[in-house]
Amino acid sequence: MNEQDNEKIFTRSFFLIFGALLFTSLVMYALMSTVTEYATSMGSSATIAGLVSGIYVFGGLCSRIYSGNALEKKGWKKIALVFMTIHFLACLLYFVVDNVTLLLIVRFVHGIGFGASANAIVTIATEILPKKRFGEAFGYFMLGTTIAVGLGPYIGGFLYDLVGSSGCFLAASMFSAVALLCIVALDINRYDPGNVRDESSHVNDVDNSFMGLEKIFEYNAMPVSLFTALTSLGYVSILSFYRLYAVEVNLTSIFSWFFIIYSVCLVLSRPIAGKIQDNNGDLLVCVTGIVAQSVGLFLIAWIPSNVTVVICAVCAALGFGTLSSACTTIVTRNASKSRRSYALSTFFIFCDATMGFGPALLGSFVSSSTGYAPLYFISSVITLLALPVCLYALKKNSSRC
Repeated sequence: MNEQDNEKIFTRSFFLIFGALLFTSLVMYALMSTVTEYATSMGSSATIAGLVSGIYVFGGLCSRIYSGNALEKKGWKKIALVFMTIHFLACLLYFVVDNVTLLLIVRFVHGIGFGASANAIVTIATEILPKKRFGEAFGYFMLGTTIAVGLGPYIGGFLYDLVGSSGCFLAASMFSAVALLCIVALDINRYDPGNVRDESSHVNDVDNSFMGLEKIFEYNAMPVSLFTALTSLGYVSILSFYRLYAVEVNLTSIFSWFFIIYSVCLVLSRPIAGKIQDNNGDLLVCVTGIVAQSVGLFLIAWIPSNVTVVICAVCAALGFGTLSSACTTIVTRNASKSRRSYALSTFFIFCDATMGFGPALLGSFVSSSTGYAPLYFISSVITLLALPVCLYALKKNSSRC
């Protein structure tokens, strides 16, 4: 295989790992956007409904903590297949749910299947994608999540309104089955480096050892992971509560298009952002994303209207939508090959923690007298808090390079 072939982006392996990411993400977003409404229909409060939404991600957080070390020790193929099978089987359990307690348990188990699966998918992709065009290639790869973020809530909401929760659960089961088939068809062993470590990574492990935490976290990835997590907390306020807020402000029609607009913007901007990042560095992409998302959240809280919902969708695309791809690129690029799964695990643990606990935390700011607007004001401020952390993290990475 010549050097030109090595720099091709769109290969059979790319499309299979892209499919695994797309359909796994569709499960997450189709259910997360409707499960809060499903929980409230059972009589739960906004806080409990937020917990039902977020405990899926908390389950993912638990399995991501395990997966970083497991991917290195047990192999990529075994971890991917085991946890994607759990992810599929958990989808079937939704059909027997008849109370909020059982729903919480199923969501947690489902999240366990999701977390390690997603970590394995992204880890495998980092070896499949060409290194000299990594930012651009990763932007294309992460379009799987972009499409899922747009189609998932739309499909979930459409099916929930049309046939109820059973339609959502059936769609989720089909999506997870297709994702599993993509992984089965992919020759994972071709890309798995096994337990081979380079000398520099060995030195890094020794220097960073502290009570065994290096088996879970990559310390150099923590600053970038932290500011991305703060941005994700702002984003999850939209993902978990937008349908309830839309009813409150009488904007259900335009809000039903929110994630479609979001996805179209990401499809257009992500490859461009990847090229900007490859050619001009990380700072411009990250700072723009943080400020844009903060502005968008503030606007829908302050002046909810058709125009501000569209603006917020565009700003959210430039925000967490772009940052999730850009920052995954940063932590991957800055980690040695043998520590790459740990760096990715660290990144997703931080984001999962905020997305898992975020809905319940933000839901506590909702009351019958104030409604959902304070939730979005607070989310705007939290997003802006990511800015100084971002400047510190990127300055640190720059000085280390």
